[in-house]
Amino acid sequence: MAASKDAAMNKPDPAQAADKPNTAKATAKSKGIAVLEGLLGKESAPVIPLPGRKIEPPKKAGWQPKWLKKLRWRHAIIGASFLGLVAVPATLASLYMAFIAADQYHSTASFAVRSIEGGVSSDILGMFTQASGGSTVSDSYILMDYILSERMAADADRRFKLEEVYATRGLDYFYGIGSDLPIEDKLAYWRDMVKVNFDHASGIMQVTVKAFEPKQAQEIARFIVDQSDNLVNSLSLSARNDVLRAAQDEVLAGEARLSKARAGLRDYRDKSQEISPEEGAKLAVQLIGGLEAELTKLNADLATAKSQMSDDTPRIRVLKTRIESLEQQLAVERQRLGAGESASAASDPNSPDVAGRIAEFEELETEREFAERAYTAALGSLEKARIDANNRQRYLALFIEPTLSQMAQYPSRLLNAFLVTLGLLFAWGIGVMGYYNIRDRA
Repeated sequence: MAASKDAAMNKPDPAQAADKPNTAKATAKSKGIAVLEGLLGKESAPVIPLPGRKIEPPKKAGWQPKWLKKLRWRHAIIGASFLGLVAVPATLASLYMAFIAADQYHSTASFAVRSIEGGVSSDILGMFTQASGGSTVSDSYILMDYILSERMAADADRRFKLEEVYATRGLDYFYGIGSDLPIEDKLAYWRDMVKVNFDHASGIMQVTVKAFEPKQAQEIARFIVDQSDNLVNSLSLSARNDVLRAAQDEVLAGEARLSKARAGLRDYRDKSQEISPEEGAKLAVQLIGGLEAELTKLNADLATAKSQMSDDTPRIRVLKTRIESLEQQLAVERQRLGAGESASAASDPNSPDVAGRIAEFEELETEREFAERAYTAALGSLEKARIDANNRQRYLALFIEPTLSQMAQYPSRLLNAFLVTLGLLFAWGIGVMGYYNIRDRA
C-alpha cells in the first residue's frame, strides 16, 4: 500500500510531462543562438571552448581603444578652435559694440538737378517726380562723383579739419580717424561717412552724413549742398557761355557776309550807274517802243512825200536824216537791251547789255537777301541765348534741408555684433568641413 502511494507520488503529472519537451527545445535553441553570437563576435555571447584553444581572460573595463583616444583629442581641438575663433572674438566684438563704440549721428539732405527747359510743371510735386531729361541725369551723375571725390574731401578737410571732427572718441579706435593721414586715407574715411543714393526714375539724390556730433553732421551736410549748388551753377554757366559764344560767332559771320554782299551790290551800282537794271530794262523797252513808233511814222511820211515830191527836195532829205538817226538810236537801245546782233559780255557792268546786267544784279541781290536772312536768324539765336543766359538753365532743387538728428543711429550695435558672429561662425564651419574633407580623402 505504501509502495503504491510512492509510485503514485513519483508518477509525473501529464501537464508537466508535456512541458518537458518544450523546455528542452528552448534550452537547445538558446544554446544555438549563443554559439552564433559568439561566432559573430558579440561581447555578450559566451565563449565556447574548443579543443586545443586557450581562453584569454576578459580585458579590464577601464581600457579604451586607440581610435577613441584620437577621436576625443580631435573633438577637443575642434572645441578649442570654436572657443578661440568664434566664441571669444564674437564676445569681444559684442562688448566693443556695446560699451566702447562711440555714438554717431546722421544728417540727411535731398535735392535734384532740374532744368527750366521744356516747360514748367503744373504743380510742385511734379517738379520732383517727373522723369528727368538726359542732360540732368548726366549732371546728377557728375554731382555724385563730385561729392565722393578727392576734391570734395580736400575742401571739407580745409573747412572743418576732418582729423578733429572725426578724432577718436575714448577707446573707440575703430570708428575714429588718425592724425597726419594722407589725402587717400582721408578720402576712404570720407566715403565711409558720406553716402549718396540716386533714384534714376525721379532724379532725386539723397546725401547722408555721419558724425560724432549732430551739429557737425548737419554743418557738413549743408557744406556738401552748397558746394553741389556751386558746381551745378558753374556747369550751367559754362554751358550758357558756350551757347552764347557760338551765337555771337554766328552773328559776326552773318554780319561779315551781309557786309560783303552789300559792298558787292554797291560796287555794281557805282559801275552801272543805275539802282536796278530791271527798272532800266523797263525804261529801255518803253524807249525802244517809242522810237519804233516814231520811226514807223517817219517812214510813212517819207513814203507820202516821195509820192508827191522828188528825192532832192529838202523835206525828203530831212525825213531821211531823221529816219537814219532814229534807226541808229534804236540799234543802240536794242544793243543795250540785249536784243542786238553784237551784244557784248554779260559779266561786264560797263557793257550796254541789259540782260547781262540783270543776271549779275540778280546774283548779287540773291546773295544779299540770303545774307540778310542768315543774319536775322543769327540775331534771333543770339537774343534767345542771351535770354537763356539771364536765367539759370540748370539749378539745384533742394526740397529737404539738412536735418538735425536727436538720437544716435549709428553704429548698428546689434546688427554689427550679429554680423561679426555670423561671419566668424561661417569661417569656422568652412574650416572644419574642409579639414574633414581632406581627412576623408587622404
